[in-house]
Amino acid sequence: MSKLQPVRGTHDLLPDDYRRFAHVVDVARHVARLYGYREMATPIFEFTELFARGIGETTDVVSKEMYTFEDRGGESLTLRPEYTAGICRAFVSNGELGQQLPLKIFAAGPMFRYERPQKGRQRQFHQIDLEVLGAPEPGADIEVISVAADILDRLDILGRCTLKINSLGDPESRTAYRKVLVDYYSGHTDRLSEESRDRLRRNPLRILDSKDEGDKAVNGGAPSFADHLNQASRDFFAAVQDGLAAAGVPFEIDVGLVRGLDYYTHTAFEFVTTHIGAQGTVLGGGRYDGLIAELGGPPTAGIGWAGGIERLMMLCNDPPPQPRPVVMAPLGPAAEAKALAIARSLRREGITVEQDYRGNMKRRMQRANKVNARAVLIIGDDELAKSVAQLKDLDSGQQSEVPLDGLTGVLKG
Repeated sequence: MSKLQPVRGTHDLLPDDYRRFAHVVDVARHVARLYGYREMATPIFEFTELFARGIGETTDVVSKEMYTFEDRGGESLTLRPEYTAGICRAFVSNGELGQQLPLKIFAAGPMFRYERPQKGRQRQFHQIDLEVLGAPEPGADIEVISVAADILDRLDILGRCTLKINSLGDPESRTAYRKVLVDYYSGHTDRLSEESRDRLRRNPLRILDSKDEGDKAVNGGAPSFADHLNQASRDFFAAVQDGLAAAGVPFEIDVGLVRGLDYYTHTAFEFVTTHIGAQGTVLGGGRYDGLIAELGGPPTAGIGWAGGIERLMMLCNDPPPQPRPVVMAPLGPAAEAKALAIARSLRREGITVEQDYRGNMKRRMQRANKVNARAVLIIGDDELAKSVAQLKDLDSGQQSEVPLDGLTGVLKG
């Protein structure tokens, strides 16, 4: 039998990796709570129609990358490729959420996309996600970007990232720009890739997001979205810029920034870095005011972002070390029984305690060194008779006798 391996595009999060993973999530969760966001989760799989309608049938995500399958009841289901559509579906499905606007949500979990595995992006990957529903004002855009900046700052990543922003305008601006863009690309069809020629018929804005070198050359001369924004869109974008400046969040305007999903309007943004190779986006998002109505809900504004946890792990510093444990070393059956009660009591006081299951004193001391323990508590029949324990400090090597009822104070001191 061949050696079992994880499926291509998946990987095990071993304890040391998971400590970094949990650090990213914990920091993001803490910062989100400081801004008043509440956490929720949606199912890992949804009806395929949700993503086809919500993300857009012409996007790469829907047309190429989704893990879609038919269940035993004949329903077409899809493993979630991103969080926003599912959270908006939950908003539509659960009427009580509509009474809580603006609804501010934080989420974290696994996503699934069938694409070529690359540095920091696997076929099963994980994201932190932030959404605000029911807030059409530019203040919501400013806040969600500020939350992202604060998370990156606490992870000590912000200094290696650049925030890029752009306006994709309101529906009126998008319609006008689409016509101009079609006219431009129609004059350069011989230079476009086959994929972009197909996009020209279905969703020409997606050509701006093409990674094909020939398409990039054509895009260099494409008309700018900024030149086709109506006044309302210009005013909205100006307010976002003014707010970010007032909040002390530096940014660059990138007129070529087009998020890859169909539902974005107005503000689009990305935090990018040069420290993880060509795929440099670590967090990105934008406004999607028409998405919930597209899913059959009431017209409801929305804005949010998602950040890849694996990419953030690659950039962030090592998290704080775990507390060094105290190791119990009971000698004899009576001491073993007493040690169980002592260990539980110490843990209730917030002290990390490890207890070996077997072995003589030499083996237990080896175990203590292996787990980087700070101290060993030695209890034998003599200690039980006097209600004490021998406390050996593994840093200084000193050993002292401590009353059992005083262990907590000594270990916390």
